[in-house]
Amino acid sequence: MSFTVRAATPDDHDEILRTVMTAFHDSMEENEVSDAERQVFEAERSLIALDGEEVVGHAGIYTRDLTVPGSVIPAAFVTMVGVRGTHRRQGIASTLLRQQLVDVRATGEAVALLWASEGRIYQRYGYGMATRRLRLAIDTREARLLEPRAKDSRIRGGAPADLLPDIVEAYELVRAERPGYISRNKQWWDFVLADPASRRYGGGPRRAIVHYGQSGPDGYAFYRVKQQWNELGPDGVVQVNNVVAANPVAYRELWRFLLDMDLTRTVSVGFAAIDEPILDMVNEPRRLGATLSDGLWLRIVNVIDALSARRYAAPLDLVLQVEDQLFPQNTGKFRITGLKTGAHCVLTTDQPDLVLDIATLSALYLGGGSAGGLAAAGRIQELRPGAVAEAHAAFTWHHAPAGVEMF
Repeated sequence: MSFTVRAATPDDHDEILRTVMTAFHDSMEENEVSDAERQVFEAERSLIALDGEEVVGHAGIYTRDLTVPGSVIPAAFVTMVGVRGTHRRQGIASTLLRQQLVDVRATGEAVALLWASEGRIYQRYGYGMATRRLRLAIDTREARLLEPRAKDSRIRGGAPADLLPDIVEAYELVRAERPGYISRNKQWWDFVLADPASRRYGGGPRRAIVHYGQSGPDGYAFYRVKQQWNELGPDGVVQVNNVVAANPVAYRELWRFLLDMDLTRTVSVGFAAIDEPILDMVNEPRRLGATLSDGLWLRIVNVIDALSARRYAAPLDLVLQVEDQLFPQNTGKFRITGLKTGAHCVLTTDQPDLVLDIATLSALYLGGGSAGGLAAAGRIQELRPGAVAEAHAAFTWHHAPAGVEMF
């Protein structure tokens, strides 16, 4: 079956959404497409596949900034990738994803990111697992905070929209320091705060709490409560998106509120970092119910620009031999020199220290991948003794990268 590919137009939005939701076996009521969703849609960065006049596939991009170790860079956030079941296995997704990456490089962005429905799909196109995602299912009767309540702090709760200026201020404090965090303009805050009833899955409306320290708002959390009862009484679940805090006091007091909520027995968290401080703040960490999965997947589309843009935790002077089957410009030997204050990457003819492919380099990029672990998995070949240890020390960061929102 033949198909054609073109850039989308704003008028294609609803049909694209139907196509993607059909591909994910989801449903969409006509009145559920919000203005917030339409406002973040970037038609000029969306590719659609057509069978005649019917939209049968789509791959889109959001243009936002990404925090990387020591810096903030423009990035391409890949979204709404799907093909109708009637048109699978015909090369549509491959065509869209390859063309999309070519367009990203032409635009000048050094990296692309996405949440993967299945990691095996995107590894074929050079994506590497850049963050890990921690989920928590906390038994609040068993896990309690070790430290007493802070004296000089205050928490205010309410509807997220009513607290938005303070939420934004707290988010920006954290975004500058945490790899994986993403810029949010007004349209994106509207999108993040959208709370359609069909996406609550039995929970109540989204609520927010903001922590105030001596300098003002310095942390917040979004949550909803799913009311449940059993034969013994209340058994509610506090469903937390994430806890964002600029300092330990704000973090601890936000958690104190969430763990002490009346008529609830469990706190579940969907987006937590692998170095989440609460792991070291409770009396029984086993009762946090932590499970690990993949988080953000990242694809470097321009090696020189990407490696020059971030900073490094330890002095670095390595020659990397990189293989990229999609971009010949990324295949070759690159010398990277870096510090916490700057970095430089150039093509070289020097002998390589490490050999790796573009997906492996992409997994290292945000500081979430372990050079030592990837070498043990056979994905990095060490040609100079000690080079893996140097890469491990330099590419990691004092904050583990975290993906805190779906896009």
